[in-house]
Amino acid sequence: MYKYDFIAIGDTVTDAFIRLKEASVHCNINKEKCEICLRFADKIPYEEVYIVPAVGNSANAAVSASRLGLKSGIVSNIGGDYFGKECLNVLKAEKVGIQYVKIHKNSKTNYHYVLWYEDDRTILIKHEEYPYQLPDIGSPKWVYLSSLGGNSEKFHALVEKYFYSHPEIKVAFQPGTFQIKMGKEKLKGIYRRAEVFFCNKEEAQRILGTSAENIKTLLKGICGLGPRIGVITDGPKGAYVYEGKNFWFMPAYPDPKPPYERTGAGDAFSSTFTAALALGLSVEEALKWGPVNSMSVVQYVGAREGLLNRKKIAEYLKKAPKNYKPEII
Repeated sequence: MYKYDFIAIGDTVTDAFIRLKEASVHCNINKEKCEICLRFADKIPYEEVYIVPAVGNSANAAVSASRLGLKSGIVSNIGGDYFGKECLNVLKAEKVGIQYVKIHKNSKTNYHYVLWYEDDRTILIKHEEYPYQLPDIGSPKWVYLSSLGGNSEKFHALVEKYFYSHPEIKVAFQPGTFQIKMGKEKLKGIYRRAEVFFCNKEEAQRILGTSAENIKTLLKGICGLGPRIGVITDGPKGAYVYEGKNFWFMPAYPDPKPPYERTGAGDAFSSTFTAALALGLSVEEALKWGPVNSMSVVQYVGAREGLLNRKKIAEYLKKAPKNYKPEII
């Protein structure tokens, strides 16, 4: 069996980016909840449509790991349609192993619509209800578990059982929308098995069922569920890490120009951080790598094009400003 450094488990999708011209955004007083508004029962012009196949949290992570020099594969499901073939071709081109991708001939491939307005996006999602199965993936060094469809609860039990029967595998967990909705109790075995866990600040509050704003409180709460390393991102404000001893803050890498489109920034950070650990780097060094890839991704449309290789990350780190470094808080 082929020995992988990194295997991602999760849904693969095609994103159709629809760049809007005429819309408005309305937020509450604290800008915590915002809504995009379009004229109802009218014809809304758009500027362009960009089709980006073979993305999704796990596919993004698998491509990121491959570009960073790891032997990468993915466990996923696609339909037997044109979009499924397109996804497979992209993954092959990115040197991501596809032998664990299940093709369902009579099903569709996941297809999402991304409403892109200014530099941010709202995504209309639909996960096809594939009959999830877990193949024998052997003992990769790392498994990266992320977004799956709403009918995958039983599949998570299989994944958890596999993790505990292969204690040598290190697990990275970046929960998607449904996995967060499942609740921490149903996934407590996976939380406990996670070497590293990723979410953003708002997701941490939902997972923990709290309105607490203090980042140390949130990190302790996440690590209290089991992960050895807890990572909470806070968009352009930076990222925070707790590894049981120190609390770390890492600022964002300065954008060379204003962000073009923000899809995939979180995936880029999380997958790059995990890849750095898989390559033997420390938490402190991994924290330096993650924001570089996030910075690059937001300069392009979609989550994949801007992902960097190790040489490019090294170049950006060499010219980073002096204050671009992790600090204990």
